[in-house]
Amino acid sequence: MDILISGAGVAGLSAAVDLGARGHRVTLVERSSHFRVNGSPIDVRGDAIAVAENMGLLAKIRDRQLRMTENSVFVDAGGTVLAALPLAETSDSDDDIEIAREDLATVLAEALPADATVRFRDSVAALADDGAGVDVRFASGDTGRFDLVIGADGLHSAVRRLSFGPESGFVKHLGVYAAIADLPAEAGSGGPNPTYNFPGHMASIMRYRDRALAVFLFRSDPIEYDYHDLDAQRKVLADAFAGHDEWRIPELIAAAMADPELYFDSSSQIHMPSWHRGRVVLVGDAAHAASGLSGRGTSLALLGTSFLTEELDEDDLEAGFERYEARQRPYVRAAQAGVADGADLVVPATREDIAARNARLQTTLGRRTSS
Repeated sequence: MDILISGAGVAGLSAAVDLGARGHRVTLVERSSHFRVNGSPIDVRGDAIAVAENMGLLAKIRDRQLRMTENSVFVDAGGTVLAALPLAETSDSDDDIEIAREDLATVLAEALPADATVRFRDSVAALADDGAGVDVRFASGDTGRFDLVIGADGLHSAVRRLSFGPESGFVKHLGVYAAIADLPAEAGSGGPNPTYNFPGHMASIMRYRDRALAVFLFRSDPIEYDYHDLDAQRKVLADAFAGHDEWRIPELIAAAMADPELYFDSSSQIHMPSWHRGRVVLVGDAAHAASGLSGRGTSLALLGTSFLTEELDEDDLEAGFERYEARQRPYVRAAQAGVADGADLVVPATREDIAARNARLQTTLGRRTSS
């Protein structure tokens, strides 16, 4: 089949690799000028590890494994270490693989089939499914016809909006916003990765290899802003941390204001009764975002695209899509259910919650420093 995949993140790239390996002709369309790699390191967990092995990519992924999270600690306003991040609460097993987002994107991009087409700086603007195929109009004005369209275009999926309706009908805001910025001044500096909290807010420095990131979380009701407007995102972030000059917050906010590829978005989930309609099907965050608080988005993307590829039936798309959903939904339910604990751990709501968390984790710090 001729298959269009909208979005060249982990879900889109893995779908292209899986489908190409089965002989399908794939076209990737990506709004950005490059493969989307901004963001903090990510995890390949559980059954997704076997998927990576079946793709022939596990060895390359393990070669790029990081130890960023296990070097994370909580600090006070003066930088004194108070507690360590407990690995047992942030991983599923010792087999979990932490990898830089850009490294995983590179591994997947290098595995794309030779005949794959990649369209950067473009996106899907309109879809017309006549039952025998899907006519697509791109934002560039170009058109094409495909046997199948896959929406792998994330939380704010255009394919989902065009085929299923407005995002507001499916999104569940979790009360948290996240931002990630490049922090070149800390690149290669080494040492533990410190996280500072004040009520409902988190600021952190995450170092890995020769890179460093400023990472922010803050609790908030939904905020109205244009998620395509970088200046609007900067203002929301700056306002959230305004008036706080303690620890290294001014330095980290300044780095975020200067980063031309600042990542900013809500921590939200997508809940849908079905991920397919006609010849359009959704994968990854477009279908079932669990949010970064779950730590399982990458694994869900790898699993889902594998299931979709295995179950795809050219003679009965509906039946194949149903089998894909039946296999994927248990993983999605488990990932989406675990986000509350993640928020309470990294961005406690009150001073009392911060103190209680630190006290609880003191034993973790003691074991780590004595080993």
